Amino acid sequence: MGRVIAIANQKGGVGKTTTSINLSASLAAKGKSVLVIDTDPQGNTTSGFGVEKNDLDNTIYELILSECSIKECILNDVIPGVSIIPSNVNLAAAEIELIGVDRKEFILKREVEWVKESYDYIIIDCPPSLNMLTINAMTTADTVLVPIQCEYYALEGLSQLIHTVNLVKERLNPDLDMEGVVFTMYDSRTNLSMQVVENVKSHLNQRVFKTLIPRNIRLAEAPSYGKPINMYDPKSAGAEAYMSLAEEVINRKED
Repeated sequence: MGRVIAIANQKGGVGKTTTSINLSASLAAKGKSVLVIDTDPQGNTTSGFGVEKNDLDNTIYELILSECSIKECILNDVIPGVSIIPSNVNLAAAEIELIGVDRKEFILKREVEWVKESYDYIIIDCPPSLNMLTINAMTTADTVLVPIQCEYYALEGLSQLIHTVNLVKERLNPDLDMEGVVFTMYDSRTNLSMQVVENVKSHLNQRVFKTLIPRNIRLAEAPSYGKPINMYDPKSAGAEAYMSLAEEVINRKED
């Protein structure tokens, strides 16, 4: 049975897409079968796997509007072990088109049920806002993983996100849990990064992953080559960090 993890934070630029791509690829490198669902109209996760997002007939947009089946919009094995439901800018219109649609919070959940048995992990990359697409991701997910950038305003918005997770749990998905928080863009040379980590740990009741994702040039370069970091530069600090995060995610299942 696939374990569904939504990667969410309504702040942009915190490493959601980087984490979606590289955690998925690292889980696959550890022998897991992974489906990635790109629910961000920017489609950066899609292009980060080397998919030409504007040349697609079937994306998550067509899926949400019931214009194709889930199997018709899955691109199988974009890299070994990872399949993807792609996204592009068309998805930006979905919110308006869903006005008045009954039980629209559960559209993605209903579709994912058809394929859930086929994967070990389903990773959902959420848009940087708390909109209907993010709600759909949270009703589908078992857990929410929150990337937090090591910067001064890290805690800002986090309480709002946790509030949203709790509301979804209360009203729409009683099985939803927090997977935990992962720190991104960590720079061990600065006191600020260390202070942010300590600050968040002291304020948060949530699980915090031990793995710290470093600020890493190779990580930033990889998407422009359409490759996850473990294929672009497997010896880089970024690749090692995401392999370590994948190990933690796998082991959490046993907790």
